[in-house]
Amino acid sequence: MKKKITKEEALNYHRYPTPGKISITPTKPFETQKDLSLAYTPGVAYPCLEIKEDESKAYEYTSKSNLVAVISNGTAVLGLGNIGAVASKPVMEGKAILFKRFAGIDVFDIEVDTTDIEKFCEIVKGISPTFGGINLEDIKAPECFEIEKILKKELPIPVMHDDQHGTAVVSSAALINALYLVNKNIEDVKIVILGAGAAAIACGMLYKKLGAKHIYMIDSKGVISTKRNDLNKYKQEFAVDTDDKTLEDAMKYADVFIGLSVPGQVTQKMIKSMAKNPIIFALSNPTPEIYPEEVYQVRKDAIIATGRSDYPNQINNVLAFPFIFRGALDCQARDINYEMLKSAVYAIANIAREEAPDYLKEIYNEELKFGKNYIIPKAFDTRLLTEVSSAILKTAIETGSARIKDIDIEKYKKELLSKISTMSNI
Repeated sequence: MKKKITKEEALNYHRYPTPGKISITPTKPFETQKDLSLAYTPGVAYPCLEIKEDESKAYEYTSKSNLVAVISNGTAVLGLGNIGAVASKPVMEGKAILFKRFAGIDVFDIEVDTTDIEKFCEIVKGISPTFGGINLEDIKAPECFEIEKILKKELPIPVMHDDQHGTAVVSSAALINALYLVNKNIEDVKIVILGAGAAAIACGMLYKKLGAKHIYMIDSKGVISTKRNDLNKYKQEFAVDTDDKTLEDAMKYADVFIGLSVPGQVTQKMIKSMAKNPIIFALSNPTPEIYPEEVYQVRKDAIIATGRSDYPNQINNVLAFPFIFRGALDCQARDINYEMLKSAVYAIANIAREEAPDYLKEIYNEELKFGKNYIIPKAFDTRLLTEVSSAILKTAIETGSARIKDIDIEKYKKELLSKISTMSNI
């Protein structure tokens, strides 16, 4: 186990030497009177007029082509719940760092102080011309589904709620690899998902797109079944014809458990009742539904993942969202569709199956060989940038989402590689 950070360390990190974690840095020379004239008046008028005639020129003359908005109302902050817009700002600034460090993408974090769906959407639509993409973050269900649906329909730029789709993509990649190791097919396995919030619904939807047919979802009232009449339209998608009522019922002979709920919900008795070679993703963070050591006490044949960095197989959204947006921005995608998400799943999964480069072994001081304790890549694996971004870009072109279609994929990968050293110095 790695040493835990203290409250004092965390507060000092955020407070000193400058409050917060991000700032704005000019990208052009600004030392002379001529620089002033070019950057502002009168020179700035020329790109303004070009954009007035053709709005797509904003990608050429402004930072729009590399700028994402990370937007939240703070109603479902990871591990903290509904803490409000301003209290969510440290998390959104943290997201900005991840975008910049791993994919070279600039971010404005925007905290919107409203829980009204219509008002929230109007605010986001009003500021959207500034950005090349919108990353929604930490918005509670079911409002997050409606917000994303409205914005995806009405905005001409990619919109993604990361708590839904980031978790879905990374857990799907891990699930594909875990199933491969135990020689099971996603079409055949029984999958139990504990939780019915944004991440759980999105995971279930993506698992279905990948072929899953037997999903049992459990909310606070028990198994989501056709016998219940208290289900919203999102939960109804997962209603199954079963007499199972409790998590304990559903876990019997299950091949896969996905925990997206609260700590300590799973017992060793439940784990013992699962099928041979069970796959257990206990993703409540920082305290999982059941700890890996508790699982191994009763099931040596299990493959386990958590949301924590101090155990093997961390399911971390940072493996997906920076690279999904990198690829989407670079082809000026109109949206992020399911085919693009599926391409990210397979790209991430394939990286873990390949031999890990030496620099990663040095960073993590681990062997990193594809197997039970390494089913998903590590966050600092630079292949994520080249492989996931290019997979997103390629699929965006193939599905008609991309505005820029004439892109040489191999050349694009080399261009991304050339940027890695710059990002590493951030």
